[in-house]
Amino acid sequence: MAFPTEIALSLPTHEVVFRLGVATVVGAIIGLNRELRHKPAGLRTQALVTLGAAVATLVISELAAVGGGYDVSAISRVIQGVLTGVGFLGGGVILRDPHETQVHGLTTAASIWISSTLGLACGVGLWRLALAVTLLTLAVLHIGIWIEKAFRRFGPGEPSPTEERRPPLNP
Repeated sequence: MAFPTEIALSLPTHEVVFRLGVATVVGAIIGLNRELRHKPAGLRTQALVTLGAAVATLVISELAAVGGGYDVSAISRVIQGVLTGVGFLGGGVILRDPHETQVHGLTTAASIWISSTLGLACGVGLWRLALAVTLLTLAVLHIGIWIEKAFRRFGPGEPSPTEERRPPLNP
């Protein structure tokens, strides 16, 4: 079976560019938040994660359209693959100091994961959902700091709600 060297897009080019652009921008916005807080996985990383996820869903959607039907199971498998792969990427930023009870990088890992879902949403055309979730994500990242500080005032020495409670490995 011979494969064509170029597949015509079922979507108009401006729609593809728009979806990819929105994906890149929402990832960059979340990344900028992480960058301004001097956290790993900043603007470039988050933008690339959202862009990559959007491309993956656009490619499989286009291949399904060219193949004569919209294969929901194929798109579902791509989405599952992206989320699993990004989970490993996020796992790379989680650090635990064996001399402390705190785990570092959980919020950054979660922001990478949410960025991938934003890219997936943009790729399938749900860019309004992606914009709404971006605003909610920024609210959680920004307001969550204040809430965690308030919790710390009630229990001196207690870990924040996002920190793991474990005794040190070497007491």
